[in-house]
Amino acid sequence: MGENKKTYDTPKDLPLIVSEPEILYAVRQQNINSTHITLLKDLSGLKDDLLSATLNMNTKTFRSYKLAPAPIKPHVQEHVLALLSLFKHGIAIFGTSAKFNQWLSKVNFYFDNDAPINFLNTISGILHVDYRLSAIEYGDNV
Repeated sequence: MGENKKTYDTPKDLPLIVSEPEILYAVRQQNINSTHITLLKDLSGLKDDLLSATLNMNTKTFRSYKLAPAPIKPHVQEHVLALLSLFKHGIAIFGTSAKFNQWLSKVNFYFDNDAPINFLNTISGILHVDYRLSAIEYGDNV
């Protein structure tokens, strides 16, 4: 099974909307490794300390993943892919990662008066943020 795994070459190969079945399938069938962490860093434009906290790892571990391709645990693979899809969706809606990050950082009624970025450390939080992005996409003022 390991020899048939495909590596995503760019974030464009990821789903635009965070989908549990697609993320689960990708983790099981694709070669998700530390290069995807570098893709996440590049796509999101976020600092290492914020991304490492979001991925529930220390900054030193996060930085070591960026040095050379290395395997990562399935739960981290899932989290990285979900974040990549979320950022792809957010950038599609807001136009740039800077504008999306600005929205993520602002307190929002739909997030119990907290900033959406504080919800990215869990898959269910990522899904909630993605649902709100879909609402914005279809005209909801969030």
